[in-house]
Amino acid sequence: MTTDHTDSVLDTEIGALQGGSADLSRYAGQAVLIVNVASQCGLTPQYAGLEKLHERYAGQGFTVLGVPCNQFMGQEPGSSEEIAAFCSATYGVTFPMTEKVEVNGEGRHGLYERLVGTADAEGHTGDIRWNFEKFLIGRDGTVVGRFSPQTEPESAELVSAVEKAIG
Repeated sequence: MTTDHTDSVLDTEIGALQGGSADLSRYAGQAVLIVNVASQCGLTPQYAGLEKLHERYAGQGFTVLGVPCNQFMGQEPGSSEEIAAFCSATYGVTFPMTEKVEVNGEGRHGLYERLVGTADAEGHTGDIRWNFEKFLIGRDGTVVGRFSPQTEPESAELVSAVEKAIG
């Protein structure tokens, strides 16, 4: 029996942070936590928790995918090279990162077009509210959870959802 991935969020084309394609299809069959990130935000320390989550579950078919965005008070102004250097040097980030995109408005990237219809635990759908909003993609490529920017990467709620998604 084969699984139909035609509705998979991971079929969306998006560039990699340092050029070329991010090739999200390579994560098919894995659980992926997609997070819009920024380097100059009060929530930026979440990078550390995201990296720990990534390292803890990477061997079980899980990855964090960072998506830089500069739409929230200009908190991600850097170039691709500056973003990569900051994440690596400051937080030891090893998880993949995409190109910088818009997550809201007319220029919203197709990836976020496919994500924003999902409700979080409070019922919020639609526009991304702030940096570090999180979407958990299940192994079948569908969105299985949405978490507010304030939800810490290592919170019981998020860890439980990741463990369920990787099954």
